[in-house]
Amino acid sequence: MTNFPIQQAADMIRAASYVMVLTGAGVSTPSGIPDFRSPSSGIWNKLDPITVASIWGYHDNPQAFYRWFMPLARQIRQARPNPAHVALAEMELVARLNLLVTQNIDGLHQIAGSRHVVELHGHLRTASCLACGHQIELDEIWPQADRGQVAHCQTCGGLMKPDVILFGEPLPYDALRAAQEAALFCDVLISIGTSLEVEPASDLPHLARRSGSRVIIVNRQPTIADKIADVTIHDDVATVLPALVQALRR
Repeated sequence: MTNFPIQQAADMIRAASYVMVLTGAGVSTPSGIPDFRSPSSGIWNKLDPITVASIWGYHDNPQAFYRWFMPLARQIRQARPNPAHVALAEMELVARLNLLVTQNIDGLHQIAGSRHVVELHGHLRTASCLACGHQIELDEIWPQADRGQVAHCQTCGGLMKPDVILFGEPLPYDALRAAQEAALFCDVLISIGTSLEVEPASDLPHLARRSGSRVIIVNRQPTIADKIADVTIHDDVATVLPALVQALRR
């Protein structure tokens, strides 16, 4: 990694009046949380996502979901923010970072101190009934889920599901609307640690670009949006982002 693209990115961010960040699994891999699509270690290299992580699969066989999901959920709960999360929280203080949109469900951005976070793919704080929508704290059913048992709603008896977005489910309306509006309004969009292969999140850099925004992409692997980016940095986000914050402080 050379300093030139870092300085280019810092100059764009410093000149902006509204900066939006989009993060994906690559921001949390330095915290020990596996990603889904990397060529060597992605979760979907070993499992069929439609079988274990779709809303149809959950209805048909929720036990299979919990057998897959609970080891990952335990890793997530034990994880702590890494330098990339910390740098993004610091960026709210040293630049006009107005909104951080994440595809991650781990909550590490908030733990690190980021205040303006939109979670596109849900989170692990609550669970909801698939029949009546009754919502509870996830901790209320965690012991059952940890044993691989399926929890049922105390209101109607329906299936309870952690409030993470599975394949086949729509994204939360308010979260998606906030993300799309920010992409249309921002001066700079920074895409960090995401392969940009999952819609509609993958369309956000293109939406920003079409509205005249600058686009910065930070990801270890090339992405399909590299061709529209003003700056691309293919390196470890836990190294790049602290260097970027340091450049912004100068």
